[in-house]
Amino acid sequence: MADSTADKTEQPTARRLQKAREEGRVARSIDLPAAAVTVVSVMVLSMAGAWFVTGMAGLFKGAFSMDRKALGTPQVMLTSAADQLMTGFGYALPIMLVTLVVAFLSSTVTGGFLFSVKAALPHFNKLNPIEGLKRIFGTRALIELSKAIFKFLLVGSVLVAVLMSRVEELAMLGRMGLEPALAATGKLVMDAALWVTLALVLIAAIDVPLQRYQFMRGMRMSKQEIRDEMKEAEVSPEVRGKIKARQREIATARMMRRVKDADVIITNPDHFAVALSYDPTADAPPLLVAKGVDHLAQRIREEGAQHGVMVFEAPPLARALYFTTELEHPVPEELYYAVAQVIAYVYSLSDVKPGEPRALRPVPRVPKSMWFDTQGQRLNEQGATA
Repeated sequence: MADSTADKTEQPTARRLQKAREEGRVARSIDLPAAAVTVVSVMVLSMAGAWFVTGMAGLFKGAFSMDRKALGTPQVMLTSAADQLMTGFGYALPIMLVTLVVAFLSSTVTGGFLFSVKAALPHFNKLNPIEGLKRIFGTRALIELSKAIFKFLLVGSVLVAVLMSRVEELAMLGRMGLEPALAATGKLVMDAALWVTLALVLIAAIDVPLQRYQFMRGMRMSKQEIRDEMKEAEVSPEVRGKIKARQREIATARMMRRVKDADVIITNPDHFAVALSYDPTADAPPLLVAKGVDHLAQRIREEGAQHGVMVFEAPPLARALYFTTELEHPVPEELYYAVAQVIAYVYSLSDVKPGEPRALRPVPRVPKSMWFDTQGQRLNEQGATA
């Protein structure tokens, strides 16, 4: 059974909010762009109003001034009308561009920029008359109706108050000359626009948090919905196994690429293989760049053979390095001497000239505390599991 509204007491999860956003459902306030556009328009007109009014007045004056010769030439009249139309558009274009940018930016404040293909697709459930009646007579519709009545009353009251305070000025307009009357009318319009703007800002300040509250309330979830979502988000064991297997493949491939940088591969000889890299110019111990058991150990030896990396058989040392050292980590301090014996021997072979005797193959001395069997269990002095 579907959860009732009363059961939806939990805040929406990030996944639910993201899904709603993909469907084009976000908190939006239509009053915020209206207030922002009005505020900017009033500011632009207050700063550039004289330029705009003067230009438009000149345009109208030119439109009503006609050359008698042009009356008989329709082509001239059409050209003149087109020129005046383009001039008027040039005066209005800056205001239009500013308001367009402000309208776009202000509409993204509450819900961010969003383009949803799902929201643009047709939804046949919207054709359901029962659902339509629910939208018309539902709680949200009543709230929107109340908001519209409140906005109408607020803006209307502001305009009435402004006009009532300027009754004497309005009565004097008929006794003024044309230019003083136009100036007084412009000032009256700007004052009224300013007060209306303040009213719209107040409406937007109320509407933005209200829209956010209504949206989050509508997105609330029941505890059962949260549990169902968590189950859906859980990955099945088969998928987890495939993911881990893929991760191991990537890690193994990355490790095998490092074998060519090794100076020596120490083996068990067949079960274990570890590859060490040493930079004699750096003040750092040798680094373990690869390690493996059985099949992976065979791959390390084969990869090393392709790049001329020497293989050194030392079972106790190979097991000690395998069980105590992680990839891309330096060898333990307890194994410095044993590893140094092997590295010195490898370097001595590279310095031997043809016909010269080779250095004796060392037997690395592994401390008793670093003895391990093939299962990773530490051995005592008698070679038994400790």
